[in-house]
Amino acid sequence: MERTFIMIKPDGVQRGLTGEIIKRLEQKGFNLIGMKMMSVSRELAEKHYDVHRDKPFFGNLVEFIISAPVVAMVWEGEGVVASARKIIGATNPLSAEPGTIRGDYGISIGRNLIHGSDAVETAQREISLWFEETELSSWEAALKTWIYE
Repeated sequence: MERTFIMIKPDGVQRGLTGEIIKRLEQKGFNLIGMKMMSVSRELAEKHYDVHRDKPFFGNLVEFIISAPVVAMVWEGEGVVASARKIIGATNPLSAEPGTIRGDYGISIGRNLIHGSDAVETAQREISLWFEETELSSWEAALKTWIYE
């Protein structure tokens, strides 16, 4: 089974959207195998956003993520990386389709509620940054046969 990393950013937590976001991913049929609410250290934030280190918005990204608690999660399922990205919606909420998390709840690109890994390789890297393997619990839902052939 494929895994992805999803983080509800400080604005999503502060706005009380954690339950709604989890609900949407659960209803799609994915398994939540790891979750923790946490205050993010500057070191972790900088490692997470390292790909953007040379961009002018890097400092603002880091400052925002460390400003308040986030909810870090690992989800598992067939095609979960690409499917979760569709559920999340475009990075800029003004461009995100209605029915996506960002399309329904997002207002600005700087406060876009949620992060989702953009590729399987990225997901593996991000999961290993945020979670120890012992913090993850793979499990099989009783209704798996009703979701997957």
